[in-house]
Amino acid sequence: MYDKKQPQNVQEVIDMVKGVGGGFGKLPIIAGGLILLLLLMGGTPWTIVGPGQRGVLVRLGAVQKGVFSEGLNFKMPFIDSVVKVNVQVQKNEARAEAASKDLQIISTVMATNYHLIPEAVDEVYQKIGAAFEDKIIQPAVQEVIKSVTAKYTAEELITKRGEVKSAIRAELSDRLAVFNIKVVEVSVADFNFSKTFNDAIEAKQVAEQQVAKSKNELERIKVENEQKISMAKAEAEGLKIQRQEITEQLLKLREIENQKKAIEKWDGKLPSVTGGAMPFIQVK
Repeated sequence: MYDKKQPQNVQEVIDMVKGVGGGFGKLPIIAGGLILLLLLMGGTPWTIVGPGQRGVLVRLGAVQKGVFSEGLNFKMPFIDSVVKVNVQVQKNEARAEAASKDLQIISTVMATNYHLIPEAVDEVYQKIGAAFEDKIIQPAVQEVIKSVTAKYTAEELITKRGEVKSAIRAELSDRLAVFNIKVVEVSVADFNFSKTFNDAIEAKQVAEQQVAKSKNELERIKVENEQKISMAKAEAEGLKIQRQEITEQLLKLREIENQKKAIEKWDGKLPSVTGGAMPFIQVK
């Protein structure tokens, strides 16, 4: 009967097969049995790295230089093991609180899209391990948000949102590149302020709207007055032109016309009662 005890090494396997087969007369069967037993014990001489992964080779507990790429890779049975590491783009979310340049307390949530640099995953695994998000990314995000927001006032964090985001992404990229982590993109949620600050912002906006309304009203009145002045100037200019057109010759012509009309109406008789000066009419 077969011994139900599991063999502990290759020699015990050979002894077990010898006892069953009666020697080395059936070497192909023995070899097949050894290979099958090795496979059952996990001693395969190869490993398969899946899509979006890289393999880190660990030999007798020590990380080896080099990275296994996707697909079939060979290793030494029982001696080597392969740790598969994800190099696809991943998302990390971190909540942070900081102070602005004008000492307003703000809070926000930042999402970071990143991936490990594929050719350096052996170094990442050796120096940091699998918990690189907790050890590296989360603390870096906290420090970067505090560093960047301290350069802007609370109002600037709202009005210069694009600039703030670019500054955060640039600084975070520099920090994580040291650990072979590449930042793809960052997304900063709305900055949240205290209720007192929000009320002050709202009051300021209302005041600015009132000022803008008053300015518009003053501008309207100014335009209307300018229009009236322009019309008055035009009328005065028209009268001036008319006065300039009344020349000495025009006055003499009007006098002759009046005298002509008076002659046409005279019946040739002198008035019977005279008092004062009699009009003198020159007839040429």
